[in-house]
Order: sequence, then structure tokens, then C-alpha cells
Amino acid sequence: MAEFKNAEEMLKNYTTHGCFVVAGERPNVMTASWGFFGEMWGKKVAVVPVRDSRFTKGIIDEKQEFTLCVPFGDKYKKELLYCGTKSGRDCDKVKDLSLKITPAKKVNTYVIDGCGAYYECKVLQVMDFSGQEISPFVKKAYGEKPDYHNFYFAEIVEEY
Repeated sequence: MAEFKNAEEMLKNYTTHGCFVVAGERPNVMTASWGFFGEMWGKKVAVVPVRDSRFTKGIIDEKQEFTLCVPFGDKYKKELLYCGTKSGRDCDKVKDLSLKITPAKKVNTYVIDGCGAYYECKVLQVMDFSGQEISPFVKKAYGEKPDYHNFYFAEIVEEY
């Protein structure tokens, strides 16, 4: 069974405040606040949903890797909100927020300094949710103009 360091604290913060998803050599940062951590195919895995419309999606599709940086407590609350409402197509969020970044250890992108948990991820599989038969419950959750997620199943190659 896959074990995660500080799992309870990480999951509490991930689901309450969200985390930073960082991708690319010129790092783009977005906010994610739901997904899954566990074991699949004999590997420690994170499943991260990213909407079709997100700038980050194109970077992850090209690079096939990213990091998840989970702040603990209220640290980075306003930064998470900003990164969840602004597009990297239109701004440099790292610069705008004066985020301090450090190169990741095993993937070719960065981590946001000062977070409580870090996961370096390599994409194993992508599931395009928009092509699936969608239940009425999920359709209602997406509303009138759906912007469906793609689910990135990614091996966690480094955790700290």
C-alpha cells in the first residue's frame, strides 16, 4: 500500500485550500483543490484534474511532468486564489506574486518554496472526461457551458 508523508495534514490542506500545480521550464502555476492520491499499477500515484481551457494543460501535455506543492495552514491563501483565477496566457504568476521557486529534484520544472508537502509527478495516463458518457449529476455540476476536466494519472517520482 502506498504511504504518503504527512498524509492527514496534506489531505486536509489540499481539500480545504488547494495546492499549486507547477509545469514548464518557465513555470506556469495553477491551483487545484481536488483529486486523488493512492496506488495504481504498482506505483504511487496522484490523479489531478485539469480543465481543457487551462493554459497549464498544454504545458503538461507537452512536458508530461509537473509538481504539486501543498501549502499548510493559511499560508499562500491569497496566492492560491490568484493562481486559480488568472491565466498564464495573460500573466506571469510567479513574478506577479513574487513567489520564490526552486528547481524540482527529479522533474524539469519547479516547486514553490515554503509549502508543507511536495510531489514531483510524471504523467502515466490521461483520461479525457469530455468524451465519456456523463451522468446527470456531473452534467449539473458543470452547468450550462461545461468546461470538462482531463484526469492526469501521474506517478509520484519524488515526495518531500
